[in-house]
Amino acid sequence: MRTHKHTWIAMAALLGAGFTQATTLERMSLEQLTAAAERVVRVRCVAVESRFEDGEIWTRAHFLVQETLKGASTERVTVRLLGGRAGHLTSTVDGVPRFTPGEELFLFLEPGGDGTFAVTSWAQGTFRIRRGASGQEFVVQDTSGVVLLDPATGRTRPGGVRHLPVEEFRERVRAAAQALPRGR
Repeated sequence: MRTHKHTWIAMAALLGAGFTQATTLERMSLEQLTAAAERVVRVRCVAVESRFEDGEIWTRAHFLVQETLKGASTERVTVRLLGGRAGHLTSTVDGVPRFTPGEELFLFLEPGGDGTFAVTSWAQGTFRIRRGASGQEFVVQDTSGVVLLDPATGRTRPGGVRHLPVEEFRERVRAAAQALPRGR
């Protein structure tokens, strides 16, 4: 019995140590996200499905593309994300965006293999479209309330894009895409 007690204590200490470790992500500007992404698209989510793949739960979110700001135009994209719900099991991964059918977003995308895409810098590359009382559209970055590392100062700070009018967002992304060397 004594051996089992020490085993459980050691396991608890190891698990607790894992939870106290944190990864700090570096905040990326719209220009950096644009440079890193192969595509920047306005999309509407049409379906979300989760299932086990290679011993993990993965979610595939399917989108209709409404507008392309950078990269090749296409009618549809599928984003593959770690985590989700399969049967009675749920896997949650911090920083991974989640999508709901019917919502509209701007996504910064990179090839993810097997014809799917990954969101550039996970939640940082996700901008939800909201509408104000007057009907004006604006974007809110998923990480706008999250504390991330500011590479300029070396300190962590909250930030990100909040309530940026869609037209201004488009202009900034298009300008950043045009400023990139050819082929990027």
